[in-house]
Amino acid sequence: MKPFLGRSKKSPVRPVKRVRITQPSPTEKPTFPRLYSALRDHYGQQDWWPGDSPFEVMVGAILTQNTAWSNVEKALANLVAADVLSLTHMLRLPEPDLAALIRPAGYFNLKARRLQNLCRWLHNCGGVMALSSWETGRLRDALLGVNGVGMETADDILLYALDRDVFVVDSYTRRFFARIGIIDGGDAYDSLRATVERELGGGARVFAQFHALIIAHGKALCRKKPLCDTCPLRSICAFVRASA
Repeated sequence: MKPFLGRSKKSPVRPVKRVRITQPSPTEKPTFPRLYSALRDHYGQQDWWPGDSPFEVMVGAILTQNTAWSNVEKALANLVAADVLSLTHMLRLPEPDLAALIRPAGYFNLKARRLQNLCRWLHNCGGVMALSSWETGRLRDALLGVNGVGMETADDILLYALDRDVFVVDSYTRRFFARIGIIDGGDAYDSLRATVERELGGGARVFAQFHALIIAHGKALCRKKPLCDTCPLRSICAFVRASA
């Protein structure tokens, strides 16, 4: 199995890189490679997803459903403190006890059930290392067959835990792509994912960086109420043009 893409929690989070970038002309159309380059120039290298092992990344992918990452960190810290952040220990842990530990992540009873569903599936597969021989399409279908694992969660696991060439579509990517004008906002999940993978290229590490850069941009500038005046992409952004 390839080294997983998760970032050790002991590694420092890189600050936003403030650099001067060349602004594209107003007539330039946004493309996925252009967006990737502009965001990378502005924010620098992103070390994401936090986690010390593929299994921890998988657990985080369940815990982050419908909650902020800060809440996930608290739940993960509880699991580490209780010494149960492993496949073997989590399988043995009674579901109510697991729910109590992950309470900070919200929907704790539901997520405890989903975590144990994932753990049972992973155990039946022979563990994380056994998945290295699985073809990506087959592996994705199998993950989607686990109760509680949807498309975004499956792709989080494939990309960040298992280093597969899969792009993750989430609320940040949809909002960013729709505002910039590269999609209309109603694209089906798999259609949008396949388009990014095909047009951006570069494989898992580029897909992970692009996804992480979009999240950084969504938190810093392209928020629900965007801060367009300082955006490095304002000259090619459809939302900015429409708001002028």
